[in-house]
Amino acid sequence: MALNWKLVIDSRNAATLADFWVAALEYELEDPSALIEQLLAAGRLGEDAVVEHNGRKTFRGYAAIRHPDDPFDQTSGVGHGRRLLFQDVPEDKSGKNRLHLDVHREHGDLDALVARLEGLGATRVREIDKGPAGHWWIMQDPEGNEFCAA
Repeated sequence: MALNWKLVIDSRNAATLADFWVAALEYELEDPSALIEQLLAAGRLGEDAVVEHNGRKTFRGYAAIRHPDDPFDQTSGVGHGRRLLFQDVPEDKSGKNRLHLDVHREHGDLDALVARLEGLGATRVREIDKGPAGHWWIMQDPEGNEFCAA
């Protein structure tokens, strides 16, 4: 049986980085507010573990996004498919990523994709043109995590 998975990305500000990737990938932000309300009411979670972001309660230091077509749990908001979880860590990013996302456009112009991502806060690092083998940009998200736009 195949395993389910999520990609976990260390961050300095999970909620802000999740906002960038929601817009970049056109995913949905997971909404754990119903679960948080249940946990708070039952005394199983302290107010110090919760923050408000975009008008919703969320877990301090964590934010997740999921593909809009994938199933998810209605109470927890947790996706059961393609998802990214951002978690705050105390240290800054150092060095090159050992794992990265490739963002692909279905149809259209690479320049338009790159410009859209820049408008969301991404930065161009280097253009790669391998002719018939491919053409893409190495970019960085707002916290400096590398990804490719192709």
